[in-house]
Amino acid sequence: MKLTQDAARRMALAAQGLHRPRIERPSSSRAVATGLRRLQLLQIDSVNVLSRAHYMPLFSRLGAYDRAQLDRLTWKAPRKAVEFWAHEASYIAPEHFTHLLALPRRWFFTPENDERLTAGGLGQRVIGLLHDDGPLTARQVADRLGHVPKSGAGTWWSWSQTKTVLEVLFGRGLIGVAGRNAQFERCYAPIEKVLPADVSTVANPDLDDAVDTLMMAGADAHGVGTVRCLADYFRLPIKTATQSAARLVAQGRLIEAEVSGWGTHLVHPDAARPRKAEGRALLSPFDSMVFERARLERMFGFYYRIGIYTPKEQRTHGYYVLPFLLRDRFVARVDLKLDRAAGKLLVKEAHAEPGAPDDTAHELAAELHLMATWMGADDVLIDHVGDLAPALSRAL
Repeated sequence: MKLTQDAARRMALAAQGLHRPRIERPSSSRAVATGLRRLQLLQIDSVNVLSRAHYMPLFSRLGAYDRAQLDRLTWKAPRKAVEFWAHEASYIAPEHFTHLLALPRRWFFTPENDERLTAGGLGQRVIGLLHDDGPLTARQVADRLGHVPKSGAGTWWSWSQTKTVLEVLFGRGLIGVAGRNAQFERCYAPIEKVLPADVSTVANPDLDDAVDTLMMAGADAHGVGTVRCLADYFRLPIKTATQSAARLVAQGRLIEAEVSGWGTHLVHPDAARPRKAEGRALLSPFDSMVFERARLERMFGFYYRIGIYTPKEQRTHGYYVLPFLLRDRFVARVDLKLDRAAGKLLVKEAHAEPGAPDDTAHELAAELHLMATWMGADDVLIDHVGDLAPALSRAL
């Protein structure tokens, strides 16, 4: 198969549900579930400058949906998504749980962690407590066990002893996350009370089968991509992913395509091939469309970094920077913040990309108004920083 760059771009956008205008009506719980299935996963992050990261991708695709609908899918039984390690901490389809658990995530399976779990029978005590009293946060578990955190002692990534044990049990698939509290702390529970009844809690799939399944899921979410792109979606080891790709191509489950100027890519057989892209979206820094920064730069000529991990004096576009997609190009980026006390959506910086179309400011203003409505803000305020700021101010 041969593809032009334009065709590949449109396929990538279609796979992520970003190629068409939104349907202008309130999103149903079915639409939220469909969007979740399309993306395969939602990355979770504690940064709350605008909104929690996992809520944002569905806004980008559905508009001002009810976040409680997503909460019900992830926190209420039978869950349509469960929390686990995938592309970092993520909500994943429950059927991918055992496939992900089959991966060699060695940092949870070290002798040091074996010792943490067995010392004083702490692992079993924690599991027993969650069976009796769960769901519980790490602080609640520590209180019930009578653990008093000691500064600098018994820590892993600066976690308390109890939190470390809980995370090891979680990473090994022995306990799960039933939800998050108002402080965004994990509420742990026995894994069998988190997973739907038809999902096995025993991690015994063949590794090759597990990787092949995750590669196909990644290909479905990409439409078209390199082995590295597909592997990155679920953070698969590149050597293992390369071997999987060869198997899947030989079986006809993936198709090799030569993209003009970009080399060999892999295409999902069911990938849509739209003739045009007409979508519009502000994308979270944790959106799956921008996971793989090298792919983003190659496909769209868009070099992107979030800003929050960069020292202030080295930032070029602000702190919490969102790319703006218009049709089949990324045409601008804005640094946004929600002032919850004042009820205002703040545009700290606004920058246009070279060659941005004349309607960029108008379309971006409409998207910002939609976001403000969704977030419960009554106005959008703009600081005059960035070359797009004057035109955007007029459009707003």
